[in-house]
Amino acid sequence: MENAEWESVLQFVSEPLDLPSPMEEKLVSERAAMPSNPASQIPTPPASDQGSPILDQPENNTIVSVSTTFYPGANHNPLPPDLILLSSDGVFFYVHTHQILGSSDNGFNGLLPAKPSKLKDDLGPVVPLDEPAAVVNVMLHTIYNLSCAHYSPAVDTLIAGVNALAKYGVSPKAYIVPSTPLYSLILSQAPIAPIELYALAGKYDIYELAVPISSHLLAFSLPSLTDELSECMGPVYLRRLFFLHLGRIDALKRLLLPPPHPHPATPTCDFTEQKKLTRAWALASAYLAWDARPDLSTSAMESALCPLAEHLSCEVCQNSLNERIKQLIIQWSVVKRTI
Repeated sequence: MENAEWESVLQFVSEPLDLPSPMEEKLVSERAAMPSNPASQIPTPPASDQGSPILDQPENNTIVSVSTTFYPGANHNPLPPDLILLSSDGVFFYVHTHQILGSSDNGFNGLLPAKPSKLKDDLGPVVPLDEPAAVVNVMLHTIYNLSCAHYSPAVDTLIAGVNALAKYGVSPKAYIVPSTPLYSLILSQAPIAPIELYALAGKYDIYELAVPISSHLLAFSLPSLTDELSECMGPVYLRRLFFLHLGRIDALKRLLLPPPHPHPATPTCDFTEQKKLTRAWALASAYLAWDARPDLSTSAMESALCPLAEHLSCEVCQNSLNERIKQLIIQWSVVKRTI
């Protein structure tokens, strides 16, 4: 946006809110005779913790922060914005009342329609919010079905944004579905904070989100689960997480139990000789089962079982062992990895 356009935004926002005193008018008239620097613009989009450009006027003038996505000239709706949301850190978001009210079932936490006593701008009343700009940014992008991925919001910001949606009457379950930008953004952060995001999905019963996130929890230590996270995800999703771990461990033990198939006796390898392989398999599989983990890798299986072939002199027994290990790996790879 050109400097002249940003100056118009500054005037548009600041004049209705700041009425100069006679002394200030005198200072302004004296400053008008002096050269002034053009307004500077911060590149867009800013970092996720900033949320908007800052228009810097000469010293002692008002500094106004406006969202780089929700500004007066944004084309998110055929109609001009008629409502201004002000974040707790002083960033203005220009939005549409019908868009906000249409997504909320509690009048945007009782703030809309805005009361006449609220501050008012030419483009509508100014409604202060308790959330910082980064959180409001996530919330409004979700309501307008826009992606905020280019702001790179942190995991904590995403979680706070989803909680803010619920606070203002916007159903997270309805707005976080596989076809929405916020769903994709949360899922992309799952490897970073899987248990926190799984608890968030459980809190609002977003099953379509909890399922893919749960695949990142196979290595999670259940004893380290805090009371806070347990309460957040609720008993249903807590049970599903435990059953995922316990189910995979039980499946692993069942798969490890059968030894390699014996072969018909030969002059060099009778049934007595083949019992050595059966005992060796039982010991190796018991080792794996004792320390069974739901995220046990196939390479760990091969490391524990393949060395058994080194003690076999019968080629048929070696082939039988290799075939059994291959079968075990295939069976383990198809065991369900999600809730």
